[in-house]
Amino acid sequence: MPHPEVVLPTLCLLGEGTLWHAAQNCIYWIDIIPGDIHRYSVDKKTHDIFNIGQMIGAIAIRKNGGFVAAMQHGFYFVDFDNKTIQPITDPEKSLPGNRFNDGKCDPAGRFWAGTMPLNEKDAVGNLYMLDTDLSVTLKVPNVTISNGLAWSRDYSTLYYIDTPTRYVVAYDFDVANGNIGNKRIVIDVHHEKGYPDGMTIDEAGMLWIAFYGGWRVAQYNPNTGKLLQEIQFPVANITCCTFGGPLLQDLYVSTAKKELSPDELLAQPLAGSLFVINDVGSKGIPAFEFAG
Repeated sequence: MPHPEVVLPTLCLLGEGTLWHAAQNCIYWIDIIPGDIHRYSVDKKTHDIFNIGQMIGAIAIRKNGGFVAAMQHGFYFVDFDNKTIQPITDPEKSLPGNRFNDGKCDPAGRFWAGTMPLNEKDAVGNLYMLDTDLSVTLKVPNVTISNGLAWSRDYSTLYYIDTPTRYVVAYDFDVANGNIGNKRIVIDVHHEKGYPDGMTIDEAGMLWIAFYGGWRVAQYNPNTGKLLQEIQFPVANITCCTFGGPLLQDLYVSTAKKELSPDELLAQPLAGSLFVINDVGSKGIPAFEFAG
């Protein structure tokens, strides 16, 4: 069975947003609440942190260099090496009780990211699309904890998770304009362990889902809704996963120690670690990059 290994002994409060940067041979991830972006070089074995001064939900590689990010106060460009941020726009300036959460670029280079309430209870979050001309479109309203995103291999389907629903839903997706429609449930995990969080897709079109409170990452067939396999972890709160490594055959997984009791922290000393499962048995696809 594949076995998770700790990448380095750094514990995040709410680790998230794993992102493989193939050109740099680096894995990036974030710690949402303190606003840290982490970078680990697989070649150099070096670890760098950029604190951006506010909560951060997600980053994506920008074709023009640097990153695009979804932060507490909207969309930004990020230059990790020079430690600078540049605001783009804040579609929720009038909603100070929300923050951005998970996000990812689509096959046409647009950045999708969703929000959630700080109380994690009310359905007042939204999923937005930041287009390459830097305009913003509301795509899905009234979500509670906007989370995992993935596109099918033929780009005709968007998969999406609103965590408390315990569903993965699918939308018909028009890659030319980003339009979505025909929402339906493709995976139901109500009777399984944990809540679906971050998500990625492999080259065979199967979905890999991190389960918060579930101690696991699981692979599903979105065409049948069936569980194919699951990998157990020594920590409960699994938040996000992405394929990395030179052949995209390693699975990098972020975790969290947020809200664990003192006894739980003692029992889970690795909570908040970044893990890797080498040669997981499937191969990923390169991350889409922001074209704006």
